[in-house]
Amino acid sequence: MPKTERAQQLRKVDTWGEKLLWRWLRARRFSGYKFRRQHPCGIYYLDFFCEEAELNLELDGSQHGYPDQQKHDAFREKYLQSLGIKTLRFWNARLRRDAPCVRDTIFTELQQRAPHPLPEYTRLMKPVGEKLV
Repeated sequence: MPKTERAQQLRKVDTWGEKLLWRWLRARRFSGYKFRRQHPCGIYYLDFFCEEAELNLELDGSQHGYPDQQKHDAFREKYLQSLGIKTLRFWNARLRRDAPCVRDTIFTELQQRAPHPLPEYTRLMKPVGEKLV
């Protein structure tokens, strides 16, 4: 099966966590960063990939806690690192329990790897009479 067909197939069976995260990331909604979902990379498919920051976001379910899967994930991680891609992994349970922390972690990493200037409305305002910086 060609890679694009497999990627399309994977997109049709999103988990609840992937659906939530995609709502945050799609259409440059996340501070203007462009993400691709189920992006083919070698023999792997990256859950959410930002080419500009070379950042991969992975959501892990309980199957990633098993030793064989952890070995597979470590091998995959080494391969991606050799391409300059950093991976952030989040457990589905953490996303459910602490979504703001997950968002902050993603934003911080994106800003470190490929800074975007913050929009004007996010900057602190000076008291009336002082110049805005």
